[in-house]
Amino acid sequence: MLGSPNDFDLAALRTAIARLAARGQYVGTSSWKYEGWLGMLYDEQRYLHHGKISKKRFQENCLAEYAQTFKTVSVDAGYYQFPTVESLGKLCAQVPDDFRFSFKVTDEITLRHFHKLERHGDRAGTVNPNFLNAELFSELFLGPCSGFKEKIGLLMFEFTTFQPTDYARGRHFVDDLDTFLGKLPRQWQYGVEVRNESFLRPEYFNCLRAHGVAHIYNNWNRMPSVATQMAIAGSETTDFVAARFLLKPGRGFEEAVAKFKPYTEIREPNPEARRALRKITEKKTERPSYAFVNNRLEGCSLKTIMAALGLEENTPPPPPIDEFEVL
Repeated sequence: MLGSPNDFDLAALRTAIARLAARGQYVGTSSWKYEGWLGMLYDEQRYLHHGKISKKRFQENCLAEYAQTFKTVSVDAGYYQFPTVESLGKLCAQVPDDFRFSFKVTDEITLRHFHKLERHGDRAGTVNPNFLNAELFSELFLGPCSGFKEKIGLLMFEFTTFQPTDYARGRHFVDDLDTFLGKLPRQWQYGVEVRNESFLRPEYFNCLRAHGVAHIYNNWNRMPSVATQMAIAGSETTDFVAARFLLKPGRGFEEAVAKFKPYTEIREPNPEARRALRKITEKKTERPSYAFVNNRLEGCSLKTIMAALGLEENTPPPPPIDEFEVL
C-alpha cells in the first residue's frame, strides 16, 4: 500500500468537498493520476491485475474514483495539446453531472516564443505566430469544449515568465492581453495566471476587471505567495476567485519533485498557504470559484487540503475567517 491512511479520513474529506461545491466553492487538485494516493483516495484493489497494480488500469480508470470525492480537477494536459471531442468525451463519461473540469489553455496560445524543448521540435526557440490568437483559441479549444460546457469550469491562461526580449514593459503585455480578451466569447469563465511579479499592477488588474476575467492567485517559484497577492488592492477582479497552490516561492519545480515524490505525506507544512486556501473557501461569490492544490506545495495535496479545511486528525481547524491575520 503506497499511501498512508492513518491520518486520512476520506469520508470527512468527501463531505467537506461536497458542502463547499454546493455553495460554489470548488476545491481540487492539479491532475489526479498519482499512484502515491493508493490507500488514501484510491482503493488499490480496483487496479490489481495478477496480484500487482496495473498502471494502465489505474491511469485509465482512477478519474471515476477521484470524482467520488472531488468535484473539480485541473487538467494540466490541456496545456500541451488542444483538446479533442474524443478526449473530452472520455473524461466527461467518467464523472457525475456536478463535476467541473478546469483546463490550462494550450501553450500554442500563451507562449510568445516556443521554449527550447524537444516537444516543440523545429519550432523550439522561434517566435510563436499564434500567441494570443483569439480566433485559433475559439476554433481549436472552445470548439471541442462547446459540447461539454456543462462539465467545464475555469479556463486558465497560464503565461510563463516573460523576458525583456518578450516585453520591455508590462503595459505592453497588458495592451496585447486587452485586445485578446476583448475578442473572446463571454459565456465561459476565464482566468489569467502570470509569472512576472512586476505585472501585478493596477493596469493589469483593471484590464482583467474590464473583461470579467479572474487573476489567478498562484504560489510559484518567482512569484509572491497567494496570500501576498490576495493582499494587493484590486487583485480580486471579478465575481469569482481562482487560485493555484503550486510551489513554495523560491523553490524550483525539479527540486520539489525530488523532495516530495511519491506524494504520500506532508513533508514541509506551509501554514500561510493553508490559511489562504481556507480564506478562499470562505468567500461568497456570484459565480463558482476554483482552488487547486499541487502535490509539490507540501508533499501531498490531499493532506494539504484536509489540513486547510481542519480535517486532519489531531489538528485544530483554522480560525474563523474574521480571526485571520491580514493577508
